[in-house]
Amino acid sequence: MKEQETLNEDYFDENQYEIDNRIRNLYWTVSGNYGENIKLDTVSFSRSPWVSLYDAVKQGAFSRYFDRNAFGLYLVKKLYYGADEQALTNVAQLAVDSAVYRKISAERKGVQEIRKKAFSDLLEYDFTRLASYYLGQIKICMMQQAVRGSVSHEQARMRQVLDLLAELEDTYDTMEIIRVTDKLYNWLMDPYFEKNHGDLAKVLAVTMEELKEFSWKDYLEEEAKEEELTQVLNQVNQAVTQTGEASTEQEEKRESRMKRVLVDAEAAAKMYSYIELNYGRSYLNEGEQKRINRSLCRGAHADCSLYFTDGILSNMVKRNYQSEYARRSKSENLRVYGHHSRVAKRNIEILTDTLRRALVARSERETVRSEYGNILPKQLWKLGRSRDKKLFERVLKKDSSEFVVHVLIDASGSQRSRQSLVALQGYIISEALSNVQIPHRVMGFCTFWDYTVMQRYRDYDDPKEANKRIFEFHASSNNRDGLAIRAAAASLRDRPEENKVLIVLSDGRPNDIIVNRPNSKNPMPYAGDYAVRDTSFEVRKVRAEGISVLGVFAGEEQDLQAERRIFGKDFAYIRNIMNFSSVVGLYLKRQLDDTAQ
Repeated sequence: MKEQETLNEDYFDENQYEIDNRIRNLYWTVSGNYGENIKLDTVSFSRSPWVSLYDAVKQGAFSRYFDRNAFGLYLVKKLYYGADEQALTNVAQLAVDSAVYRKISAERKGVQEIRKKAFSDLLEYDFTRLASYYLGQIKICMMQQAVRGSVSHEQARMRQVLDLLAELEDTYDTMEIIRVTDKLYNWLMDPYFEKNHGDLAKVLAVTMEELKEFSWKDYLEEEAKEEELTQVLNQVNQAVTQTGEASTEQEEKRESRMKRVLVDAEAAAKMYSYIELNYGRSYLNEGEQKRINRSLCRGAHADCSLYFTDGILSNMVKRNYQSEYARRSKSENLRVYGHHSRVAKRNIEILTDTLRRALVARSERETVRSEYGNILPKQLWKLGRSRDKKLFERVLKKDSSEFVVHVLIDASGSQRSRQSLVALQGYIISEALSNVQIPHRVMGFCTFWDYTVMQRYRDYDDPKEANKRIFEFHASSNNRDGLAIRAAAASLRDRPEENKVLIVLSDGRPNDIIVNRPNSKNPMPYAGDYAVRDTSFEVRKVRAEGISVLGVFAGEEQDLQAERRIFGKDFAYIRNIMNFSSVVGLYLKRQLDDTAQ
């Protein structure tokens, strides 16, 4: 499959002009409007020609049967009132596909086959990403139904969504698509939209003057070459007829926007059940969880909760899309490990050797003169002649066993593009620590709603075989780094070892959506400078207690400065997996050497 992708990319590079013309002609043929200058998605051709072709067909059909500009204007008005851009786009894509595919398939028999092939490719390429969020799971249902006529893991709520979308198959009324899109968005993505902003009539009542006065800079994918509103309208019109997922760059830009999610008491009461269903049952009982939350969820994290779990694959409530996403992520992580196995094993050997030599040095016997011990005959002449009372010698043995390590891995959605390599880094550290018999725990963390989920892959005294569970690592949701570091440090404090080390694998981007619950203190958004300052404060506080903290940075270069602010001089920038063992090994060796003094 990788070879096929490479062939597609090479073909695309060599024939881009021809491909652009072919797809544009397909759009013109379907739409019947040969004079329209429209932007089409040709980049996806390198991954799947069928996706690009179907997008051109779908966009042409939508322009032919419906008022594309009226639908785009509704979406922009919804954004004006604060709707989430990605969620709204995803809902609109489902509605548009349902409204056009039967109509155009009846006229052009080859469209149904193009659609099936496009969906087959997307189910193969993007299943993991789609399965990580609810609307993506609905997309999977729709595509599976088109490809094989059946759906796996269908839930009653999903069936209701698909039935509502099916009502659009016979309509030629753009307003009907708008009504269904609005209803689905308010139902699935923001149940409090109408309460907070008003119904569909109020959204449609927004004037062009109000839209033009609004700043759309945050929504622009590139520097404005024309009026902001016009460019956003063009972007929206193109996005709603795309079939594939957004690029990583687009996705990260959307995720970076600060948002507040408002929930009422009923929704807040359902949070725990949702967390349990999608992250696995907790390994703590209710009393233990409450005690930990009372102790740790204070200050900037006063309205938050911690949730400790061994993961959905280890303690599943029931099989669902999240469990399928976790299973596929594990398979992909193991595949990447297999591909890099020689490099990984070499890194493990180097790191193990570095640690072993440092521990041997700590275990060496040292003979020192003392005021007690075994008498030294040749020193007896000093009796009554010198103040030197060290007439004895004794053997000192340095202790090599008083070390414990906690490896904490950022498992937020921003790690998705490098998920398998992050898992591999965690595995390398864990294998080396196991080889030299240093007790250690490995956990991942992410934040969903007000829960910071701490997933345990292996515990301090687990056997070496448990290290393979680190490949269950998968990235999703947000990250509240300060609270996760506070929780990890608390577990280290409970350990009897004298020397404690915390290693944090992160991308230097603490970022969390705030959930404003009833009677909450409504803290400021946990993002940007505020989040970096809080995380760096937690690191300084942990170090002040005598716990060594190392930050291992595997993010983008633009976030390097934030990582420096958080971890100071004790952070490692991993540009290449080949350098991993030597960089981390030098730090751990220094900790072993320093405590031997």
